[in-house]
Amino acid sequence: MKISENTSVSLPIRNLLAIVGAVALGVWAYFGIVERLNLLETADKLQQQDLLEASAQRPIDQEQFLLLEHIAEGLEKLTQRVDNMMNNKVNIERLQKDFERLYIDVEKLKDSVRSNIGKLNGDH
Repeated sequence: MKISENTSVSLPIRNLLAIVGAVALGVWAYFGIVERLNLLETADKLQQQDLLEASAQRPIDQEQFLLLEHIAEGLEKLTQRVDNMMNNKVNIERLQKDFERLYIDVEKLKDSVRSNIGKLNGDH
């Protein structure tokens, strides 16, 4: 078979329209898929960029982290001091009770000594 520019092809119009329609539908679907892929890639890149920017520490963030760390250390020290003070309170209360008991005993001894001195001097 010889093919040249004068070669004629006989094709029913219905078949020609079906081929043109199929080609048009294929081109439309291809570009739709390409567009969807571009949108997804762009969204992914933007999301990655946002994550990188969010994870990057700025100088003010670093300063705030240092301040938080300093405050946390101070809080630990204060907690320990308060715990020690609670033990001191118990000890102080015990000492106060002991002192009151000793004071009463000393007063009894003083009264006893006074009465003994009075007996020795002849005072009854």
